[in-house]
This record gives sequence, C-alpha cells and structure tokens, in this order.
Amino acid sequence: MESATPVIVAIDGPAGTGKSSTSKAVAAQLGLSYLDTGAQYRAITWWMVNNGIDIDDPAAIAAAAGKPEILSGTDPEGPTITVDGVDVSGPIRTQEVSSTVSAVSAVPEVRARITELQRSIAASAARGIVVEGRDIGTTVLPDADLKIFLTASPEARAARRSGELKGADVHSTREALIKRDAADSSRKTSPLAKADDAVEVDTTELTLAQVIECVVTLVEEKRAGK
Repeated sequence: MESATPVIVAIDGPAGTGKSSTSKAVAAQLGLSYLDTGAQYRAITWWMVNNGIDIDDPAAIAAAAGKPEILSGTDPEGPTITVDGVDVSGPIRTQEVSSTVSAVSAVPEVRARITELQRSIAASAARGIVVEGRDIGTTVLPDADLKIFLTASPEARAARRSGELKGADVHSTREALIKRDAADSSRKTSPLAKADDAVEVDTTELTLAQVIECVVTLVEEKRAGK
C-alpha cells in the first residue's frame, strides 16, 4: 500500500532486540523506505580493515573517514549497501568487522560523516522512512515523527543473535553483546541512549510478529494524528 502521509520513524536499541527484522517488515508493510544505519558503520569499518587503517589509532581512522563512498539502497524488500561500488552486504557481517565496528564508530569524524549521510537519505525519502540504529532518535533525527526504543534481556538477545550467526555459542555471544552495549553506551559521541520522547518496547517475551504488529500500530496512530 502507498503511504498516505510521509512519516519518519526512528527505531533504536542494542543489538539482538529485533531492530532490523522489525524495521524492514514495518517499512515493507507501510510502503516506507528503510535504512539500516548499523550497516553503514559496518561498511566504513570493513573499508578501514581492508585498506590497512590501524583500528587502534583514532587519528588514522579520522583522517580516512571521508574517503570511502558508501551507498545504501532503501528498499525494505532488498536493502543494499556498497562501498566504492562493491557490494559488501556479506563481508560487513563477518566476525572481524563485528569485533572492530565499535572502535571505528566511536571516532567523532566517522560519526559526523555517517550522520550527515543518514540525514540526507531520510530527507530525500518521499514516502517516509524507517531508520534503525543506536542514536537515531537522540542524535541523527531528533525531530523524527515517531521514536521507538526496543529492549530485551541479554539472554533473549544472545539466543537470537547466536541463531543468526550459525554455530555461535550463546554464552560467548551474550558476553560479546554486553561488551558491545558498554562500548556503545559509554562513548563520548552519540552514545546508545533512549530518547526522552521514545516509546519503549520490551521484546523479550514477544514473537517477531507481535513486535511488528505493535510498531505498525504505533506508526499508523502517529500518521493518523499528523
């Protein structure tokens, strides 16, 4: 269906809460564009690793932040991400990228570059857009029409994430998620945080279908009242 009134939806939350699956499904159902901002940070991290940039040197990361050309396709049925024309949708999901993305994402120059990219994509989404990440409602799109913050217990998140990462150990996945949360929540620039006006949805006991239904209802209510 075509979206009646354009609406910008910010969905934030830590890893493993169902952000990507929920955001894609909601966007598809409501005829909105979709942006996975985490994929953009993974893409720039992948480029840094591939180009021999020292991940432990913030100055080196900052100096290179403007070099890669990152393009995000916003079709929820088939979102794409390319770096310098190369499809990186697979490579950005490797353990190497997962273990270094927090360090790269914490560099202010990287965040400034990617935030600018995200704002331009959201501004050009004629039908409206669902943007998911960690600092969308607080930093990237503070004027979003609707802000949602997904949460879930570390155990539930680890079970989901280890299911996605074939053969991953749930315990080590849980430890990695908690470590990632700490890094993302404590960084100086745009930390993971719930916006004051965000609606919190705890997905621990909910099925994906229930989470999607809940968010679709929130978006439709917001659109009806615009």
